[in-house]
Amino acid sequence: MTDDIIDLTHYLRREDGDDVPRGAMALWGAEGERSRFALPLWRIIYLARAERGVIVWRPVEGGPEPRPFVALDLAHEPARTEIGAPLPRFAEDEEPGLLDRGPDGLVVFLGVKAGRAWSLVVDGGERRDGPLSARTREDILFLAGECAGLLFLRDLAGDGPANGEER
Repeated sequence: MTDDIIDLTHYLRREDGDDVPRGAMALWGAEGERSRFALPLWRIIYLARAERGVIVWRPVEGGPEPRPFVALDLAHEPARTEIGAPLPRFAEDEEPGLLDRGPDGLVVFLGVKAGRAWSLVVDGGERRDGPLSARTREDILFLAGECAGLLFLRDLAGDGPANGEER
């Protein structure tokens, strides 16, 4: 075990001439048990060749824009929590799934609990120029399942702000 800072730059695929990322992470909303989201989010961001992953929720019935729950940002500090592109609406009985937006990122529907629809949004960097490979999709869905397990099996989904309130 070492006390050195872990440098993530060699994990990121960079073409010759690309700027080298700073190799650090900015977490938002990852206090206590929520810190368990950091590793699966980082791995998903890496696989998607993106810069940021945000777990968001919104009421199933409609209402406010998606609210951030946990964010991991590899490009900005503090971590960005706003969601730029509109998210699809997910029904309470819908199956978890992945929407690949190409270089604009991806959205994974995680599930519904207590009237809240939970999703994972991965975006930024625009380093990916095509769709995800089947193997990468499978890996991302597996890791998103880890996030859903944390939310629903460890009951962290009940840990967020209620009824659209801010943190």
